[in-house]
Amino acid sequence: MTPKGNRLHIGIFGRTNVGKSSVMNALLHQEMSIVSEIAGTTTDNVEKTMEMLPLGPVLFIDTAGLDDESELGEKRVNRARETIQRIDVALLVCDSEGWGELEISLFNEFKSKNIPVVALINKSDIFQIPPSKEDEIRNYTSSVVKICAKNRTETADLIRKELIKTAPDDFINPESLVEGIIEENQTALLITPVDKEAPKGRMILPQVQMIRALLDINCTVVVIKEDKIRETLSNLKNEPKIVITDSQAFKKVSEEVPENIPLTSFSILFARQKGDLKSFINGVKAIDTLQDGDRVLICESCTHHNIEDDIGTVKIPNLLKKKTKKNIIFERFSSHEFPKNIEDYKLIVHCGGCMTNRREILSRIEIAHSKNVPVTNYGITIAYCLGILERASKGLAD
Repeated sequence: MTPKGNRLHIGIFGRTNVGKSSVMNALLHQEMSIVSEIAGTTTDNVEKTMEMLPLGPVLFIDTAGLDDESELGEKRVNRARETIQRIDVALLVCDSEGWGELEISLFNEFKSKNIPVVALINKSDIFQIPPSKEDEIRNYTSSVVKICAKNRTETADLIRKELIKTAPDDFINPESLVEGIIEENQTALLITPVDKEAPKGRMILPQVQMIRALLDINCTVVVIKEDKIRETLSNLKNEPKIVITDSQAFKKVSEEVPENIPLTSFSILFARQKGDLKSFINGVKAIDTLQDGDRVLICESCTHHNIEDDIGTVKIPNLLKKKTKKNIIFERFSSHEFPKNIEDYKLIVHCGGCMTNRREILSRIEIAHSKNVPVTNYGITIAYCLGILERASKGLAD
């Protein structure tokens, strides 16, 4: 199954009772969201994955009404607005009465983040929108579709056609995880420790995705544990074009893989594909400026059960303490939302982001930069603390 982070994220926004949930149900051809004449029926985001040909894997997010004035309305509206940080396309639903200040404000917010917008004028079976009102909407976005969400088949078809035209080019033609570092018929050596963090009976997601990316371009993939490096290198007829390791094994791998063989990590390659590698490399230098009492945010994009030797709560804090010899305060945050007080931190160390999409990572980088807070990621932090960042990132941030 395609991970959520690799899906086109499509958010459905609008006022209460304009038919957002009906649009969601039409797209899914099922009763996923509750539909009611009572305003504010959708109280929190509803997410659903599906395959929408020819777009492929997508994630629909149905949000609460942005004009919700109920007792919990403010929290619902805030949750809906936070969703904007991680969507690739916005479906802005309105009816014949609704294209006012709220819609204009929301459209401008999408525009400021380079998020394409499809305006859906719903309830066309009941109301006829005045031509002047439709022209006004088209002044903001050329992607305007008149629908009756109750007619699911027609509605889904109309929206699908518009999404094909509107979806960002980097989703239609995404860059591979291994773009530019290896070519067809070459060999990649993957170092995948089987430790406490490895799920029983299977591999972790970044490793699986890397194997698939390499197989997609017809590479030979050799997968070993960290105690088989020298033996494997001596048995290979030709040297591997690249060695990719779990960042936590960087020290041992860098000592045993000859300097002439390119070496990097899963986390660094995910940082290149999903984030801004140059920003992460620049951000990691803030480690040298940390002082006693400074706060560092360990930021993760998914929730998981912490183990005894967890990378985010144990390994990286220990590395930073050893590197800086300072009494640093570490705080961990794990959610799709982003802390409101990031200016209180001297550094943000983000996970590899395998469970989220590129837009969310870029949004977090943008927010951090706006507050003058340096941001980096797990793999880059580990490589920097071990003194091998230059080798591990060579040629990747060009």
